[in-house]
Amino acid sequence: MGFLQRRDLAIVGYAETKLVRRSGRSALSLAGEAVSALLARTGIQRDQIDGFATTLAMSEGGNPFYSSLMAEGLGLSVSWCQATDIGGASSGGNLIRAGMAIDAGLCEIVLCLAADAVSTQDRSVQSGHRTEFCDPAGYAGPLSAFALLSSVYDHRHGLPHDALARLAVTQRNGALLNDNACEVLRKPLTERDYLNSKIVSDPLRILDCVMRCDGASAVLVMSTRKARELGFQTIVHPIAYAERINFDPREAHGDDILISGFTDVGPRAFKAAGMAPEDVQMLHWYDDFLIALILQLEQTGFCGPGEGGAFVLSHDMSHAGELPLNTGGGQISAGQPGLAGGGVNLIECLRQLFGEAGERQVKRHGNAMLSGIGVIPYARNWGTSSVMLLERGQ
Repeated sequence: MGFLQRRDLAIVGYAETKLVRRSGRSALSLAGEAVSALLARTGIQRDQIDGFATTLAMSEGGNPFYSSLMAEGLGLSVSWCQATDIGGASSGGNLIRAGMAIDAGLCEIVLCLAADAVSTQDRSVQSGHRTEFCDPAGYAGPLSAFALLSSVYDHRHGLPHDALARLAVTQRNGALLNDNACEVLRKPLTERDYLNSKIVSDPLRILDCVMRCDGASAVLVMSTRKARELGFQTIVHPIAYAERINFDPREAHGDDILISGFTDVGPRAFKAAGMAPEDVQMLHWYDDFLIALILQLEQTGFCGPGEGGAFVLSHDMSHAGELPLNTGGGQISAGQPGLAGGGVNLIECLRQLFGEAGERQVKRHGNAMLSGIGVIPYARNWGTSSVMLLERGQ
């Protein structure tokens, strides 16, 4: 993707709604709020947008015309449209898909949207992977899957309870400084609170897990040339991206379900950007469960297998620290708006790169690493892994 290395793709603006538990609204209503805020921020007119990329919504599950109807509801008429269904990698993935469409000449200005109202209404029907095994065993989706991953990690390396507690508190402290975080989660948390929280799927505690809510985010992308023509002063460039879907289909690593596509996409993204883990100034990583953060540290090159806990304990990952992580609370402490596809992490990443994070603004914000995770199969690791490296424009 040469257009990334050439810094030809520009993110010129972002917006999000407050994350709310049981808002009583629809995905379209939330999307409309986010898009209106984005247009007001950027000064772009609705009829200038000629490309549209969206995540899916559990609240609108089963609608085969979702992207088209969402475009209609938002008053858009576009020459390129994309709906992306790779779970928590979808928001980041849509930026790159938009970039490819722009590079191919299919459109010039693309709205990338993520919206869901899953805690108000859930119409999704998620058929599990290998239901002949899952259903009789009572395998209950992500909670069971991440409990299994945690159990395997515990057996092999010892589950780093103190490090998980540190991550929980670090992200909660970020949410306390984030006015858009879900209010039910904006409560102080101690490491002791985490360690004493109830077990919900052994060995997972309730504070290991994400909470579903309603919300929306919107991002506007265009070519760097177009951005300069329109007078945008502050822009962000995605500079490298790697994605792996259905990692290890032949189950060559069948005896090690801890291994994920991050062992592939992390090194590929770093190579494409000419960077190494020690060059990264902040992390905005998909965090539906805290153990996922430990595994990402180990598999993208920040430390070795079994060393994630020690890495967390030896680094300050707060907004004021040496390697800030999910500074707005992440999904764990801000809330996960259903299939909004990693939009929470993406928006915080952009807010920091634009230098607009207020009290939680990081010291160094020249670059960032964004990740995505999607779908969790039976007795394997997650099915989608993505890494994006971004850079503040000069």
